Amino acid sequence: MAKASDLKRGMVVEINGIPHAVKQVDAKSPSSRGASTLYKIRFTNLKTGQKLDESLKGDDFFKDADLVRAKVQFSYVDGDSYIFMNMEDYTQYTLSSDDLEDQIDYLTEGLEGIVALLVDDAVLGIELPSSVVMAIVETAPAIKGATASGRTKTARLTTGLEVQVPEYLETDELIKINTETKKFMSRA
Repeated sequence: MAKASDLKRGMVVEINGIPHAVKQVDAKSPSSRGASTLYKIRFTNLKTGQKLDESLKGDDFFKDADLVRAKVQFSYVDGDSYIFMNMEDYTQYTLSSDDLEDQIDYLTEGLEGIVALLVDDAVLGIELPSSVVMAIVETAPAIKGATASGRTKTARLTTGLEVQVPEYLETDELIKINTETKKFMSRA
């Protein structure tokens, strides 16, 4: 059993017998004395994809969802379908672009470290690694004398994702992106 105060992004819990993934957690501490911290949590129903917003107290309990986590690798795109391969038994799983939503921007061919969430051998969704390495395909030219603490510029990556990067970076450089915050971390 997981308490609402322990929920983190990416965890999967059961609500009314259906697995839901935690997408967003926002803690609010009321200023009055004796008031308990409220947690505003956005869940995504893993079967239907519907979003569910709940305001909870820290001691509200959730049952852990009964699912299997399998390590998979992103293989390729086939039209609107994204194909993943299980690293242990080479089983292939297919997810549509609707199932993946904002995770598509981080999928590059051969990406490892992905965890597939399986219920009865059916894939419900994936968890991305905390960071991914991608190449810059388009950005403004590097500025001579630019420092790491200086200003930023927009860079477009191989998947079309646009992030803010320091001015000293150039096209074709490999950079590390945080998949939770969607921000530049460092050179790869």
